[in-house]
Amino acid sequence: MSPTKATKKPTTAGPSPFGADRSTGRPEPKPREAKLRADAEPRTSTTSASNDGPGARVANSSSQNSSSPNSSLQGSTAKAVPKLPAAESRAESRAVPVPVDPKLDPKPEAKAEPKPDPSKLDPKLNKAPSAVQTLAAELIAANDLSAVQRHAAGLEDERDTTANQAARLMQELAELKPELLVPLIERFARLVASKNKRVVATTAAALAPLSRIAPAKVAKQLPLLTQNWEHTTEEGKDGLVRTFAGLCTASVAYQKRLEPALARALGEAEPKLLIRWTEIVLPALKGEPHARARAVVEERLPQIPRPQAQKIADFLGIKLRPLPR
Repeated sequence: MSPTKATKKPTTAGPSPFGADRSTGRPEPKPREAKLRADAEPRTSTTSASNDGPGARVANSSSQNSSSPNSSLQGSTAKAVPKLPAAESRAESRAVPVPVDPKLDPKPEAKAEPKPDPSKLDPKLNKAPSAVQTLAAELIAANDLSAVQRHAAGLEDERDTTANQAARLMQELAELKPELLVPLIERFARLVASKNKRVVATTAAALAPLSRIAPAKVAKQLPLLTQNWEHTTEEGKDGLVRTFAGLCTASVAYQKRLEPALARALGEAEPKLLIRWTEIVLPALKGEPHARARAVVEERLPQIPRPQAQKIADFLGIKLRPLPR
C-alpha cells in the first residue's frame, strides 16, 4: 500500500448531517415521524420477570404513564368513544319503567260481575203470553174503544167464568193503557157492589187511575160510590180509598166533599189496612182536612196493637206514650 493513498475507514451507521443514512442510502426520517413510528411498534420488556409477576405490572404501568400525547392522538384514530354530555348521561341512568303484561299482573283489575238474567229469576217472564194478554195487546194497538166496551159487557154476565175473563181483560187494560177505560167509568162505579168478588176488585182498582186521568167524570159518580161503600168488599173499599185520594190530589175542591168518606174509612179500617190508608190519604189532603184526618188516626193509635201503632207513629213523626207498667 502506498503511503500517499489514505485508507478509507469503515463508517458506522448513524445519522448523517446531510439527512441520509450512509448504510442504506435512504433519507433519515425526521425526529417527529421516528417518534410516532417507535410508539406504534409493540414494546417488549427486557426484564427477565414473568408476564404475570409484579415486575411486569410495574413495567406496564410505567410504560403507560410515560407515553407521550402523540400516542393518544394515534390511538384516537382507532375507535374513539364519544363522551356524552352530562344531561344525556343522567337521562340514560334513570330507571325506565318496564311495561307489565296484564296476563302476568298479580293484581288484575276487578272484573264486573255479570248481571243476573231477570228471566231466570222470574219464571213468569219465560212464559208465553196468555190469550187475555194477547187480546189486550191487540186492543191497545188498534185503540178500538167500541171493542173494549163490547168485552166490558161480560162483567155483568151471570156466568162467573165469562165475568172473570172480562175482569182479567179490564185489569190488563187498566195496567197498560187506562185511557181506553174512560167510557166505562159509570159501569165500574155501579159494579163496585157486584156479587162477583173478582169483578169488584177489578172495577174498584180501575177507578183509581181513572180519577187522575178524568177526575171530573169520576166525581160525577161520587154519590153512587159513597152509597156502595157499605155493600162492597174489603178490596173494593181499598180501591175506593185510592180513588178518593186521587180526586183530592187532582183538585182541592174535592177535599170537602170527600172528607166525611175518608174520615169514615180511617175510623173503620183494620190495623194493617189503617197503615196503608194513612200513607195514601194524608199526603193527598191539605190544610184543615189534613189536620182532621190526622187527628182521627192519632186517636186510634192507643186502641190498635203496638207494632202497627209504632209504624203509623213513625210515619207521622210522633212518639207513642210508654205502656203502663
